[in-house]
Amino acid sequence: MTANQFRKLALKLPEAVESSHMNHPDFRVRGKIFATLGPSEAWGMVKLTPDQQKEQVRAHPESLTPVKGGWGRKGATQVLLETAKADAVEYALTLAWRNAAPKNLAEEA
Repeated sequence: MTANQFRKLALKLPEAVESSHMNHPDFRVRGKIFATLGPSEAWGMVKLTPDQQKEQVRAHPESLTPVKGGWGRKGATQVLLETAKADAVEYALTLAWRNAAPKNLAEEA
C-alpha cells in the first residue's frame, strides 16, 4: 500500500478531511484526528481502542503494531504501509473513524 492509497481510504469516510499535525498529514472527522501519515509517509497510524488494537494486531501482525510508549498503550496503532493490505487498512481506518466521530454521525455511516 502507498501513502496515497492510505490517504484515499481515509478520505472516503464521511466528513473526513486532511489537515496537518506536527508537519505531517492527519485525517480528521469534525476536528478530531482518527489517523495520520508519518513524516516519511512510509507508515500510517490509526487511533484504535486498546481492545481493537489487540484484535487487529493479532489479525495482521505483518503490518500493524502498537505505537511505542503511552500512545500505543491507549490504542494508537502503526500501519506499516509496505506490507499492509487494503482491506485490513480500510477496516482499521473505519474503526478509528468511528471512535473519533460524534455518535450521531457514526450511527449514520
